[in-house]
Amino acid sequence: MTMHKTLSGLLFLTLPAFSAPADDLQLLPVQDRSQLFADAGKRTGIARKTREVLARPAVPGEIVVTIIRGEGEETRSKPAEAGDWVVQNICEATGNEEILVKKTAFSRRYGSALTSPDSANRQRFRPQGEPMDYLVITQEEPFVIIAPWGEKQRVMKGDVLLRSRHDPQDSYRIQKAAFTCTYQVITPAGD
Repeated sequence: MTMHKTLSGLLFLTLPAFSAPADDLQLLPVQDRSQLFADAGKRTGIARKTREVLARPAVPGEIVVTIIRGEGEETRSKPAEAGDWVVQNICEATGNEEILVKKTAFSRRYGSALTSPDSANRQRFRPQGEPMDYLVITQEEPFVIIAPWGEKQRVMKGDVLLRSRHDPQDSYRIQKAAFTCTYQVITPAGD
């Protein structure tokens, strides 16, 4: 991935060739996140994010493109606002992907920094381990969900849907390897 800086100061990313075309998502059926959890019954469990992350303050207007190794683009954030953070998972299996976390959620999810800023202005944080409902996807055929930020997310067999226990509308896809690498299961999903 190559970064380019424009005169306006915004960063633009040149994506690697394996990025999935947006048109591909148009061909997949859309499923409702809430309905998937409602239909799951006892197949849900509880997990929490436990693996430390690197985070830096986002530049207002910055768009964070989440790229999963071997899959390409997972999601593209809305433009960052003042106080938002760019969080990088420390997970070699997924390529240490980045996500944008809103100011209102960041302190609740990540607390205080464990380290001083490095040369890239990143600090280590330990997730606060907010318990979340999770659902492992068993459907053979891929589909899409509409994430809380309005973008389509591709969901494939083995991926996990997470849902905040405080805000059921805050639910989204986590790629299988990212879940395994960064989350701890508290209560296993039933059959």
